Amino acid sequence: MPITGGVIGEPLSWLVKPDAPIKHFATRIHGLTNKDVANCPSFEAITGNVLAALDADALVAHNAHVDLGVLSRKLPGWEAPEVFDTLKLARRLVPGLDGYRLGKLVEAYSLAEGLPEDLNPHRATYDALVAARLFVLLATKAASLEDLRGRPPKEVDEDALF
Repeated sequence: MPITGGVIGEPLSWLVKPDAPIKHFATRIHGLTNKDVANCPSFEAITGNVLAALDADALVAHNAHVDLGVLSRKLPGWEAPEVFDTLKLARRLVPGLDGYRLGKLVEAYSLAEGLPEDLNPHRATYDALVAARLFVLLATKAASLEDLRGRPPKEVDEDALF
Protein backbone atom coordinates (compact mmCIF):
# COMPACT_ATOMS: atom_id res chain seq x y z
CA MET A 1 0.00 0.00 0.00
CA PRO A 2 1.34 3.42 -0.77
CA ILE A 3 2.04 6.05 1.86
CA THR A 4 1.95 9.51 0.31
CA GLY A 5 2.37 12.63 2.38
CA GLY A 6 1.57 10.65 5.52
CA VAL A 7 -1.67 9.28 4.04
CA ILE A 8 -1.92 5.49 3.87
CA GLY A 9 -3.45 4.06 0.70
CA GLU A 10 -5.34 0.83 0.12
CA PRO A 11 -3.53 -2.38 1.06
CA LEU A 12 -2.97 -5.26 -1.33
CA SER A 13 -2.69 -8.87 -0.20
CA TRP A 14 -3.09 -12.31 -1.68
CA LEU A 15 -3.61 -15.75 -0.25
CA VAL A 16 -1.45 -18.30 -2.02
CA LYS A 17 -1.18 -22.04 -1.88
CA PRO A 18 2.29 -22.70 -0.44
CA ASP A 19 4.77 -25.17 -1.92
CA ALA A 20 4.64 -27.24 1.27
CA PRO A 21 1.81 -27.85 3.77
CA ILE A 22 1.29 -25.23 6.47
CA LYS A 23 2.67 -26.49 9.77
CA HIS A 24 0.59 -26.44 12.96
CA PHE A 25 2.92 -23.88 14.54
CA ALA A 26 2.37 -21.44 11.65
CA THR A 27 -1.40 -21.98 11.82
CA ARG A 28 -1.32 -21.05 15.51
CA ILE A 29 0.38 -17.75 14.66
CA HIS A 30 -1.62 -16.52 11.66
CA GLY A 31 -4.71 -18.72 11.78
CA LEU A 32 -4.46 -20.02 8.21
CA THR A 33 -4.91 -23.71 7.55
CA ASN A 34 -4.13 -25.84 4.52
CA LYS A 35 -7.87 -25.94 3.84
CA ASP A 36 -7.96 -22.11 3.71
CA VAL A 37 -5.44 -22.02 0.86
CA ALA A 38 -6.28 -25.26 -0.96
CA ASN A 39 -7.92 -23.44 -3.89
CA CYS A 40 -5.64 -20.40 -3.94
CA PRO A 41 -3.19 -19.65 -6.75
CA SER A 42 0.48 -20.53 -6.47
CA PHE A 43 2.96 -17.75 -5.80
CA GLU A 44 4.20 -18.11 -9.37
CA ALA A 45 0.70 -17.29 -10.64
CA ILE A 46 0.66 -13.92 -8.86
CA THR A 47 4.35 -13.00 -9.21
CA GLY A 48 3.55 -10.19 -11.67
CA ASN A 49 1.07 -8.64 -9.24
CA VAL A 50 3.54 -8.90 -6.37
CA LEU A 51 6.33 -7.31 -8.42
CA ALA A 52 4.01 -4.48 -9.42
CA ALA A 53 3.10 -3.89 -5.76
CA LEU A 54 6.79 -3.87 -4.80
CA ASP A 55 7.67 -1.32 -7.49
CA ALA A 56 8.14 1.59 -5.10
CA ASP A 57 10.82 4.03 -4.01
CA ALA A 58 10.85 2.48 -0.53
CA LEU A 59 9.31 -0.34 1.45
CA VAL A 60 8.14 -0.29 5.06
CA ALA A 61 8.00 -3.40 7.24
CA HIS A 62 8.33 -4.34 10.88
CA ASN A 63 11.33 -6.63 11.43
CA ALA A 64 11.90 -6.21 7.69
CA HIS A 65 14.63 -8.82 7.31
CA VAL A 66 11.99 -11.55 7.66
CA ASP A 67 9.86 -10.23 4.79
CA LEU A 68 12.90 -9.42 2.66
CA GLY A 69 14.21 -12.96 3.15
CA VAL A 70 10.95 -14.46 1.91
CA LEU A 71 10.79 -12.07 -1.04
CA SER A 72 14.38 -12.73 -2.08
CA ARG A 73 13.77 -16.50 -1.99
CA LYS A 74 10.52 -16.27 -3.94
CA LEU A 75 11.70 -13.56 -6.38
CA PRO A 76 15.25 -14.44 -7.45
CA GLY A 77 16.96 -11.41 -8.93
CA TRP A 78 14.56 -8.92 -7.32
CA GLU A 79 16.35 -6.06 -5.62
CA ALA A 80 14.68 -4.28 -2.75
CA PRO A 81 14.46 -0.51 -2.88
CA GLU A 82 15.23 1.50 0.25
CA VAL A 83 13.69 -0.24 3.27
CA PHE A 84 12.43 1.40 6.45
CA ASP A 85 12.25 -1.15 9.25
CA THR A 86 9.77 0.09 11.84
CA LEU A 87 11.32 -2.17 14.49
CA LYS A 88 14.71 -0.48 14.11
CA LEU A 89 13.12 2.95 13.75
CA ALA A 90 11.05 2.54 16.91
CA ARG A 91 14.07 1.42 18.91
CA ARG A 92 15.99 4.49 17.74
CA LEU A 93 13.24 7.14 17.74
CA VAL A 94 11.27 6.11 20.84
CA PRO A 95 13.82 4.61 23.22
CA GLY A 96 12.88 3.29 26.62
CA LEU A 97 9.76 1.29 25.78
CA ASP A 98 9.16 -2.08 27.44
CA GLY A 99 9.31 -3.86 24.09
CA TYR A 100 9.24 -3.27 20.38
CA ARG A 101 7.19 -6.19 19.07
CA LEU A 102 4.59 -4.93 16.63
CA GLY A 103 1.76 -5.96 18.96
CA LYS A 104 3.24 -3.97 21.84
CA LEU A 105 3.65 -0.90 19.66
CA VAL A 106 0.13 -1.26 18.27
CA GLU A 107 -1.18 -1.29 21.82
CA ALA A 108 1.05 1.54 23.05
CA TYR A 109 0.03 3.88 20.22
CA SER A 110 -3.53 2.60 19.52
CA LEU A 111 -2.54 1.81 15.94
CA ALA A 112 -5.40 -0.65 15.35
CA GLU A 113 -8.07 1.89 16.24
CA GLY A 114 -10.70 2.12 13.52
CA LEU A 115 -9.51 -0.90 11.55
CA PRO A 116 -12.21 -3.28 10.27
CA GLU A 117 -13.07 -5.94 12.87
CA ASP A 118 -12.32 -8.77 10.43
CA LEU A 119 -8.60 -7.88 10.37
CA ASN A 120 -6.41 -9.82 12.78
CA PRO A 121 -2.82 -9.57 14.00
CA HIS A 122 -0.29 -11.73 12.14
CA ARG A 123 -2.29 -11.51 8.92
CA ALA A 124 -0.80 -9.55 6.04
CA THR A 125 -3.35 -6.75 5.71
CA TYR A 126 -3.57 -6.04 9.44
CA ASP A 127 0.20 -6.12 9.94
CA ALA A 128 0.82 -3.94 6.86
CA LEU A 129 -1.73 -1.34 7.97
CA VAL A 130 -0.46 -1.06 11.54
CA ALA A 131 3.17 -1.01 10.34
CA ALA A 132 2.25 1.81 7.94
CA ARG A 133 0.54 3.70 10.77
CA LEU A 134 3.60 3.13 12.95
CA PHE A 135 5.88 4.40 10.18
CA VAL A 136 3.83 7.60 9.80
CA LEU A 137 3.94 8.10 13.59
CA LEU A 138 7.69 7.52 13.69
CA ALA A 139 8.26 9.79 10.69
CA THR A 140 6.68 12.65 12.65
CA LYS A 141 9.28 12.08 15.38
CA ALA A 142 12.16 12.38 12.91
CA ALA A 143 13.43 15.85 12.10
CA SER A 144 14.12 15.03 8.45
CA LEU A 145 14.34 12.21 5.95
CA GLU A 146 18.03 11.86 6.79
CA ASP A 147 17.14 11.58 10.47
CA LEU A 148 14.59 8.90 9.60
CA ARG A 149 17.32 7.10 7.67
CA GLY A 150 19.58 7.36 10.72
CA ARG A 151 22.05 9.69 9.05
CA PRO A 152 23.35 13.02 10.32
CA PRO A 153 21.11 15.92 9.23
CA LYS A 154 22.03 18.00 6.22
CA GLU A 155 22.57 21.72 6.70
CA VAL A 156 19.69 22.50 4.33
CA ASP A 157 16.44 20.74 5.18
CA GLU A 158 15.31 19.85 1.64
CA ASP A 159 13.97 16.46 2.74
CA ALA A 160 11.02 17.50 4.89
CA LEU A 161 8.84 14.49 5.57
CA PHE A 162 5.25 15.69 5.75
